[in-house]
Amino acid sequence: MKARELGIEVGNLPTGSKNCITDVKGVKVGHITLNQDINDGCIRTGVTAILPHEGNLFLEKVRAACYVANGFGKTTGLVQVEELGCIESPIMLTNTFSVGPVLQGTLQYMLAENPAIGDSTSSINIIVGECNDSYLNSIRLLAVKPEHAIQAIQCATNQQAEEGAVGAGTGTMCFGYKGGIGSSSRLISEGDSFYTVGILVQSNFGSKDEFRYANSVGDDDKERPDGSIMMVLATDAPVSDRQLKRLAKRCVVGLSRIGSHIHNGSGDVVIAFSNAETIQHSSSKAAEQVTVLHDDHPIMNLLFQAVAEATEEAILNSLSQAETTSGRKGRVGEKAPIHRKS
Repeated sequence: MKARELGIEVGNLPTGSKNCITDVKGVKVGHITLNQDINDGCIRTGVTAILPHEGNLFLEKVRAACYVANGFGKTTGLVQVEELGCIESPIMLTNTFSVGPVLQGTLQYMLAENPAIGDSTSSINIIVGECNDSYLNSIRLLAVKPEHAIQAIQCATNQQAEEGAVGAGTGTMCFGYKGGIGSSSRLISEGDSFYTVGILVQSNFGSKDEFRYANSVGDDDKERPDGSIMMVLATDAPVSDRQLKRLAKRCVVGLSRIGSHIHNGSGDVVIAFSNAETIQHSSSKAAEQVTVLHDDHPIMNLLFQAVAEATEEAILNSLSQAETTSGRKGRVGEKAPIHRKS
């Protein structure tokens, strides 16, 4: 069940109809889940794809930014996002050792969709994020293949995304319990302006004594790595890449509220985009007109609030939606005991 079905409401802004990142019009999410017991290990992993809009992402890029709260991670593509302020591919999530094949599969998909890439036009920047799911997943088996990335993109829909132990969250842990994929959204309005903010997380961080929503703490297993969290922020608000970075920083507010103090070995990364306007890959114009919000308008503070609230609730949903999962070496990721925060 989602956190709200357990009687937990985070913040006071309203959610979208799906309470999901796909409440942002045009955004699609797809998962490929790999869950198999074999002789020499357990496969508990997968791929998650987030598509910023329903068109051709290379020809119609979206404004974007990234923010790294702690850089113990192996993502690809963030250098160019930082430099140019746009995204031109699906945003892909997987496990640490599968960044390579997921990048390859996504590249193959985008090359098939755009014959000009690498021929009559530029190369392409592929975005892949990761979390280390080796506590439950036999990560050395390299179970994720390029075709799994392609399948995740192809099955992406604008329906309410599956959450919990699915896709890239199949084998992840959070606060010592079973984590995974979680999502939430917020609606904001100010005068004639109405916007949506959506968050999707891949949660894989924290120890039991940090979790502010747990019924009881209990013993913790110190064998687990520090972990990570990937946070994807989507909005239809007309904001610049600079403003998107400001929004991305507020994801860490939601992360802190739920209990994390960001461990040394944690990769805590935010990828943010706005699909309010797209950037055409080819244009004969030397300049373009862009609509952006004023920084000092009250709507910006509402956007900051929406990001913090939706991030906290998305992490909660990643836990509340995840079922107890067995893994390698007889390990078990138990369902989190969640209750109202005092």
